[in-house]
Amino acid sequence: MVQTGWTAQRWTAVFIEQAEMFRKAVADADPAAEVPTRPGWTVQDLVIHVGRFLETSTEYLRTGSRNPIKPTPPQSGLSPLEYLDLQLVGASEILTAVPGNRPVWTFSPSAPDLAWVWHRRIAHETVLRRFDAQTVVRQVAATDADLCVDGIDEVLTTIVAAKLDGDSPSTVSGTAVVRSTDVPESWLISLTAGEVPEVRAAAPGEEGDAQVTGEAELVYFWLWNRMNLKEMTGDRQVLDVLQVGRGH
Repeated sequence: MVQTGWTAQRWTAVFIEQAEMFRKAVADADPAAEVPTRPGWTVQDLVIHVGRFLETSTEYLRTGSRNPIKPTPPQSGLSPLEYLDLQLVGASEILTAVPGNRPVWTFSPSAPDLAWVWHRRIAHETVLRRFDAQTVVRQVAATDADLCVDGIDEVLTTIVAAKLDGDSPSTVSGTAVVRSTDVPESWLISLTAGEVPEVRAAAPGEEGDAQVTGEAELVYFWLWNRMNLKEMTGDRQVLDVLQVGRGH
């Protein structure tokens, strides 16, 4: 797992930075405009989604619950942007206040039940939604390679396992090597039907049943089904398991 240099405080700083860019993009956009990266979604849908995500995910940090929490009904009487602003402020306060080593329920069978898993998830969900919002106003900012590496790692070590633990478990078995061309990190993920995937650093020259190669930003957004990536080879079923952003 690539964790060097990442802390709850650093993920919180990413959230604050990305949330500000997201807020600006949705304020500049027509609420009824369609989101190019999310067919069928409008900007207003995106705003409400982010507000609901923040309200639900920060509840674990607020309460320290060791069990799944049922989402509460949305607050009435607020406009979508007012609701978003309320959740952005609340998330910033909670993420700042809660230490990363606080025990709490998390969403993936491969993740420890510690608060930093939520700090990380909230940071990267906000990166993803900032990207979505900026495609509407056609002002997509570059994403730092180091942040993308951490995002790739989150997908491979945490999100894929959560996806496979869902209502439609995959029967796919195989391996994939994921390499970024602009940073030294690489991963080998091993899939076995019915088991939690295993992830380790890929050795130089090592290959899997599938290969994914590209700049860290392209790989990161490809995993979330936001960008096309030309350098993919091998088992298509394995590649489909890695691409977690369909419907997200």
